[in-house]
Amino acid sequence: MKNLKYYLAAIFAFATWGTFSLVLRPLHAYASLDILFYRVFSCAIIMTLVTVLFRRLKLKDNFKYFKSLDQKNKQKIIGLNILSSILLTGNWFSFIYVMNHVSVRATSVAYLVCPIITTILAFFILREKLTKLQWLSVFLSGLGCILLSYSNLLDMLYSSIIGSTYACYLITQSVNSKFDKFLILNFHIILAALILLPFFPSYSGAIPTGFKFYLYIEIIAVMYTIVPLLLNLYALSGIASSKVGMILNINPIIAFILAGAVYHEALGGIQVLAYSIIFLAVIVFNAKEIFRLQKDVAL
Repeated sequence: MKNLKYYLAAIFAFATWGTFSLVLRPLHAYASLDILFYRVFSCAIIMTLVTVLFRRLKLKDNFKYFKSLDQKNKQKIIGLNILSSILLTGNWFSFIYVMNHVSVRATSVAYLVCPIITTILAFFILREKLTKLQWLSVFLSGLGCILLSYSNLLDMLYSSIIGSTYACYLITQSVNSKFDKFLILNFHIILAALILLPFFPSYSGAIPTGFKFYLYIEIIAVMYTIVPLLLNLYALSGIASSKVGMILNINPIIAFILAGAVYHEALGGIQVLAYSIIFLAVIVFNAKEIFRLQKDVAL
């Protein structure tokens, strides 16, 4: 039961992201870069205001801890967090572009590929141990992705780009366990805003005037960016990256359902079979924790 809060944080975060199309599709008339610019700038402003007004003590403590590190660790943390910001920015742009200009289904496949990449990277880079049952789960997920790519290789290419950037982001967060999660995310988003700022004058369109645009941007900034990312980082502080990665499959399963039920994208029998296999893979991967939780609840 001690890890239940971390599992719930991950489940809520990825379930929320699964419904992202509901607030992103209404903005399909706007350029992907414009949505990205205003999303990142809004997040940076909101989080920085919260930090300045309510988290100055945490900021001071974290800065004190950073100063106590040796030069090698300081450089490692700075480098990895800069990389994290670049990965996050790339993930957001590719997701928005594919969601609004390719298909909702392609974005859902991206977050089916992501857990496989995350699990493999966690095994080789973080030395996280996997049981034979968990390797079976990875195999099942891979099989599901192969079935999904069978009908559309281009979608799979887009999906792999989105999934790889977020998988790498998850792995880089293993170094930030000693730092406050809100401040770390604030740092990533400020850097992302600074990365995008030089491109804004040349690549942004006319300044949007419609109320709907800003309403959805603020919903995206708070409910689909800040809150889920914080919950994601919190989950990573209590359970292994590979487990968080496999729970991420909740996201595409919900997106898959919305693609058919809401957006009427054609869904074939192979696709239904593939998602069913991947859902089974999530259960298999977390079987030990699921049965342990059931036992604890029964007691």
